[in-house]
Order: sequence, then C-alpha cells, then structure tokens
Amino acid sequence: MLNAPFVLSFTLLLTAPLLFLFSPRSLPPKRLLISLPDKIDDASLFRRAILSSVQPRQHVSRLGTTDAKPKIAFLFLTNTDLHFAPLWEKFFDARKYRQRDLYNIYVHAYPKSNVKSPGGVFENRFIAAKKTQRSSPTLISAARRLLATAILDDPLNSYFALVSQTCIPLHSFRYMYQTLFRRPTESTRVSTRLSFIEVLSEEPQLWDRYIARGENVMLPEIPFDKFRVGSQFFILTRAHSLMVVKDRKLWKKFRLPCLNVDTCYPEEHYFPTLLSMKDPKRVILPGLLAGVDGYGRRRHFPGLIPAREVYECDIGNWKLEITLYASYLLSTLSRKSGEKVCFRLQG
Repeated sequence: MLNAPFVLSFTLLLTAPLLFLFSPRSLPPKRLLISLPDKIDDASLFRRAILSSVQPRQHVSRLGTTDAKPKIAFLFLTNTDLHFAPLWEKFFDARKYRQRDLYNIYVHAYPKSNVKSPGGVFENRFIAAKKTQRSSPTLISAARRLLATAILDDPLNSYFALVSQTCIPLHSFRYMYQTLFRRPTESTRVSTRLSFIEVLSEEPQLWDRYIARGENVMLPEIPFDKFRVGSQFFILTRAHSLMVVKDRKLWKKFRLPCLNVDTCYPEEHYFPTLLSMKDPKRVILPGLLAGVDGYGRRRHFPGLIPAREVYECDIGNWKLEITLYASYLLSTLSRKSGEKVCFRLQG
C-alpha cells in the first residue's frame, strides 16, 4: 500500500510539466527592462553631465557651434524615420534670424529600427541609443540619455525640448525662441526661467496606475497624493534637466517592472511626478492641448496657455485637428488618409 507522502510527491512530479506549459499564458506580458550594461553606460554619461555643469567647459560644442547666446536643444526620440524632416528643415532655416547658432539637435533612434538620417540639419545628430519600448522605463532612460548628452555637449543649451517623430512646430523658430527667452516684465513678474510640462493629479485610473507595481511599492518615496500623470514630452530649463539627470530616489521606483502592464505607463508619470515634487513653483502647469486624433481619442502635448483658436489641417497622410493654445510651440499629428497639404509656420 502506498503511503500518502509518496502519492503527493508523485502527483506533484507529474503536474510539473503542466505548470511549465500553461504558466506563460497566465503571466502578464513582458516589458523591456534596462540591462546592466545599459545602466552602467547611463550612469557614466549622467556623471559626466553633472560634473560638466559644476565645471563648465569653455571650448566649442562637439555636435554644434557655441556662441554667447543661449540655445534650445531639440531632443528627438524616435523609432521610425523622421518623416517630417522637410517641415523641420523649414523650421530650422539657418538663413533666418541667424538661427543656426541658437539651437542644437539630438536624435535617439531605436537601434533595431534602422532609422536613416534625413540629412540636412539632422546630419551627424544621432547619439548612441539603446532599446526602447512603450509602457516601459526604457523610454524614461532614453529621455534622460538625451538630456544628459545635450547638457554635456554644449553649456549654452538652456532649454531642452523633447519631441517625437510625429511632433511638428506650430510657430516659427523665431517665435519659439523669443517666447522661451523673453525678458521678464512687470506684468509677468517672472524672474526665473520656467519649464513647460503637463502635470495632472485628478485623472481617471490614477490609483490603478499608482499600484501597477504593487500597492505599496512606491512608498515611502512617492505617496499617492504626490503621484502625477502627464505627457512624456516637455520643454525643460537646464536646471530642471539637471534635476532629472541627477535623480536616483524616484528613478529607483519608476524603473521597477509592473505587475499590471495594462495600467503601466512610467514615461507618463516619472517626469510630471519628479518636477512637481521637486520644484512646483518653477513648472508651468498649462492644462495643455486637448487634441483629438483620427480615431477620436484625446491627446495631450506640450503647450503654454489657455486655448484661443481651433485649427484643422491635413499634412500628407497625417491629420492635425487640435485646439491651438495661443503660445503653443509644438504639437503632434495623427494618421489619416492622404489629402491636400495645408500647413504654414505661424508667428
């Protein structure tokens, strides 16, 4: 007669293969994690960027020219070709306003997507890139990598605009530059530079997003009442960009893998949460662009002040249907069937 322990052990042995067969289907979808070599590379880059801000260099930028005027660093985060490069070429037209000495461009392209340089102002602007994936901390890493590279490259980079391959300028470069670097007046009463980033605290499913890694995982560093959501795209000052590059406290939480990937969008939470916790008085909370794409879904993108006018425009295979904010600098397009082009830079 078989004893009970033997029967139990034998049963478990027989069911083991079934666990291996069915367990992958019960596990949540995998999200790309940051590899150890990538962590080491980033740590070295961030350290050099921080040191360069303590001891500013006096020599010429490696990726751009350096002069006495502050510059805007445009940080392109993409996993496809830059289809709107001709429009950006027009925006960056070096023949106007002596613009070539007022900006730098940096492109982080997903390594396996074989993104080709469109030439022109984008020639030799691609930085060393790592793998990225939507709804994973790798997009945060890529943005921090772009910020650190731009900080290290040119001490005159004073504003840092993170954009995607589908972002477009809504105004001329001159308008954007003058808006960002306008002198404070008595009416504005702004004595320091401000960053522009969407920061929301009362969005639906915010609690579900907060506990995506586990109910108490974000504690004690990030209590729920400090947790924020917003667009992953922004325009930051150099001081706030350094704040992002220096951060370790919040980053060690946001880099953790999520248990519920359906509510896990770390790239939409890290930057709004960090900046609202560290320096809320110097961050503009604009209420932002309420854009609607071709599928009727609401979108949020970097902006400045309340809406004034509504524009609809078709650009090749892309549709622009937005509520335009009076000082909007950038927006994003959504795909639709090709129609006539009707776009011009304003400002």
